[in-house]
Amino acid sequence: MSAAAKGRVTEVAQLLGAGADTEVRDARRRTPLLLAVTHDRVRAARALVTAGADPDALDDRHDTPWLVTGVTGSVAMAKVVLTADPDLTIRNRFGGLSHIPASERGHADYVAYVLEHTDIEVDHINDLGWTALLEAVILGKGTRPWQRIVESLVDHGADVSIADSAGVTPLEHARRHGFVTIARILERA
Repeated sequence: MSAAAKGRVTEVAQLLGAGADTEVRDARRRTPLLLAVTHDRVRAARALVTAGADPDALDDRHDTPWLVTGVTGSVAMAKVVLTADPDLTIRNRFGGLSHIPASERGHADYVAYVLEHTDIEVDHINDLGWTALLEAVILGKGTRPWQRIVESLVDHGADVSIADSAGVTPLEHARRHGFVTIARILERA
């Protein structure tokens, strides 16, 4: 666990070679792969994935290695975890898929990569009643990273008419927040 979290690749490889269990859990039910992903230890994660680590192993917060890539926004890590064929439909504790927290946090490169290289459901609605597009507008800062996210989502077919539970559309939210560039992107869509 410690070797994976700290990115000590040689130690990870030695432990795996000695028969270490890739699915061992800590008190929070996190696996070595989940710890490597959380701390963006790409080489350690690659060694674990190569050894057969489960990209869908849920911890006590209902996170998986794949879901955490959306929180960290690491494209390099997403590439590694995708080689393990994760279940893109597993939802986090808020009912969201990986691109939703990435959209909220401004991880534009991650969102673009995931939309381009997976068949993730672009218009998935989480338990709050929000899509990735709504999260990018409501919780974003309106600056270039979020503008790029909105562009990526729209370019990959996001439905700009999906409103929040109060009936407010992404365009209306953008206008309320004064996000002029995002409003223009949404208007063109």
